[in-house]
Amino acid sequence: MTNYLIKGAKPLGGDAVDILIEDGRIAAIGDSLSATGAEVVEAAGLIALPGLVDLHTHLREPGREDAETVETGSRAAALGGFTAVHAMANTDPVADTAGVVEQVWRLGQEAGLVDVVPVGAVTVGLKGERLAELGAMADSAARVRVFSDDGHCVSDPALMRRALEYVKAFDGVVAQHAEEPRLTVGAQMHEGDRSAKLGLTGWPAAAEEAIIARDVLLAEHVGARLHVCHVSTAGSVEILRWAKSRGVQVTAEVTPHHLLLTDACVEAREGVGGYDPVFKVNPPLRTDADIEALRAGLADGTIDAVGTDHAPHAVEDKESEWASARPGMLGLEQALSVVIETMVEPGRLDWAGVADRMSVRPAQIGRLAEHGRPIAPGEPANLVLVDPAVRSTVDPAALASRSRNSPYAGRDLPGRVVATFLHGAPTVLDGKAQK
Repeated sequence: MTNYLIKGAKPLGGDAVDILIEDGRIAAIGDSLSATGAEVVEAAGLIALPGLVDLHTHLREPGREDAETVETGSRAAALGGFTAVHAMANTDPVADTAGVVEQVWRLGQEAGLVDVVPVGAVTVGLKGERLAELGAMADSAARVRVFSDDGHCVSDPALMRRALEYVKAFDGVVAQHAEEPRLTVGAQMHEGDRSAKLGLTGWPAAAEEAIIARDVLLAEHVGARLHVCHVSTAGSVEILRWAKSRGVQVTAEVTPHHLLLTDACVEAREGVGGYDPVFKVNPPLRTDADIEALRAGLADGTIDAVGTDHAPHAVEDKESEWASARPGMLGLEQALSVVIETMVEPGRLDWAGVADRMSVRPAQIGRLAEHGRPIAPGEPANLVLVDPAVRSTVDPAALASRSRNSPYAGRDLPGRVVATFLHGAPTVLDGKAQK
C-alpha cells in the first residue's frame, strides 16, 4: 500500500502541519516530516477535515440505474469530500431484507470510492403496514443500524412505536421522513402566499411538525433513538430544541438546499422562467424565515448534521411539467460548498464546527467507528483537503452523477475539494476522481 505525506495542511483550519499516512492510518503529524518512498501531496493553504459522512443518499441501485448507480454516486460523493454515505432504502426491490442490503453493501465495496452503508426499510415495501426484517438486516454483513422509509412517513403511531422499540435491541435508529400524509395530499410546494399566487397546492409546515412532535414523544416514552430526516421549518427546529432540553434521544439533519434556497425559486423572476421542476423537492423549499431558523439550529447544534438527500433523477422524470415531475435534487458534490457559503463565510460555523456537523455527528448517529475520527496519530486516514479560496460555477454536465438535476446550476459557490482519502488511499487527487 502506498504511503502519503501531506505537506502544509491546516487541520480544522489551525496551524499548517505535515500529515504522514502509512498503512491506512495517520502515522505522524508535525513540522517538516519526511518519509522515504511516500508520495507527497502539496497542501499549502488547504483545510484538512475528517472525511465527510452523509446520512442521506439515494444511490438508486438496484432498480433505477438509469438515474444513478452505486459506482457513479460513490464517485460524486468522493468528489464532494465524503468517505461514507448511507444509501437509502427506496430502491427496486426495496432494501427491506438482508439480501438486498448486502447487495448494496457489496456494490459499494466493489466501487471502493466511499464506504457505502445501506439503510434498511422500516416497513415491508415502504408500505407502512408491517415491520421489515429489521433484526436480519442488523445481523447481515451490511450491519445496518439506520432504518428509514424515506420518501414515505411511518404515519401509523403504533407501528412507529414498535419500530423504535425493536431497534433498541441492537442500538439502531429510526430515521423518519416527517410528513403527515393526510395534510399533503396533492401538495406541490410550500403552503403560503406564493403557492396561492402560483396556483399550486400547498404543503403546510404543520405536516412536518406534527409528526416530529409525535415521534419525539414516542422516542421519549420507549427510550429509543430517533433521527429526523431533512428538517425544513422553523417550527421543527423549535420542537427539536424542546425535545433535546428534555433529554430525548433525538437527532436531526438539514439538507444543503434547505440552507440556501427558498420557495421563491419556483416563481418566475428576471431572466428565469417559473415552475422549473429542478426546484421541486420533498419536503419543499420553504421561506426566508425558515432558512434563518435552520441555519441558527445548525449553528447551535439543535440540528446535528447536514444530510444531502442526494436524489438523482433521469431526464424524463425532471424535464416535464411541474405537477408530473418527481421531487428531488442532486447534492453530494456541492454540499460542502453550500455549507461554506451559508455557515462558514457568515461566521456561523468554524471549520471545527463543519467537521462536527458533516463528519463527527453523522458518524456517531450511524455508529460508524472508523469515520468522524480526530485528525491525530493512530486514527484512520479518512480525510478531505479543501481549498476554501476557490470559487467556481456549477455546471451540471460536469458532475459525476448520471443525472443532471442540480438546483445549483449556474451558481458561483465557494470551496473546492482537492483530495479525499479513504482508509489511507486517495479517491480524489487534484480535484479528480482516482477510479
